[in-house]
Amino acid sequence: MRGARLFGPIRGRIMPPPMPILDERSLEFLSHSPEQTRRLGTRLGEGVAEGDVICLAGDLGAGKTTLAQGIARGWGALQAITSPTFVLINEYRRADASMLYHVDAYRLSGPGEAEGIGLHELFTAGHPVILEWPERVAECLPSDRLTIALSWVDESRRRLRFEAEGERYVQWLRDYRKTAFGG
Repeated sequence: MRGARLFGPIRGRIMPPPMPILDERSLEFLSHSPEQTRRLGTRLGEGVAEGDVICLAGDLGAGKTTLAQGIARGWGALQAITSPTFVLINEYRRADASMLYHVDAYRLSGPGEAEGIGLHELFTAGHPVILEWPERVAECLPSDRLTIALSWVDESRRRLRFEAEGERYVQWLRDYRKTAFGG
């Protein structure tokens, strides 16, 4: 339609731009600050269960570690969360002695190196795992997982796109949507 407007005045009101249409397996959100990204992660971390796999994708500086800090805080980690870029795997404990693993696959060249550091064993050991740069080890990922793609919008804002694979993660995302956003 020539001259059609996607948004604008309707019956005297200014309508906001359309929101992305998402299904039960996905959710998109715009975070306006690192603090808000951490808070979203904290709320998500409250639902982390044994054996969960959370993949965080995005360019350098997109906020993956910031989100991981919130997730670990919500899970109950006792230590401060840092990027595992140079050590590849950080492990964190909570008061009940449970472990959470935070893996950074940025320096891995593929599935061979992922297997060499024991990534498959982490996925099957029953501990929750947060994995940054999942695309580097895509062949090793479990089919059931939650993937959050973060993208840089501007200096402080980041777009987060949640994708749930597997019924446990679809339900988790459904619950998260209710607790974090009220709907």
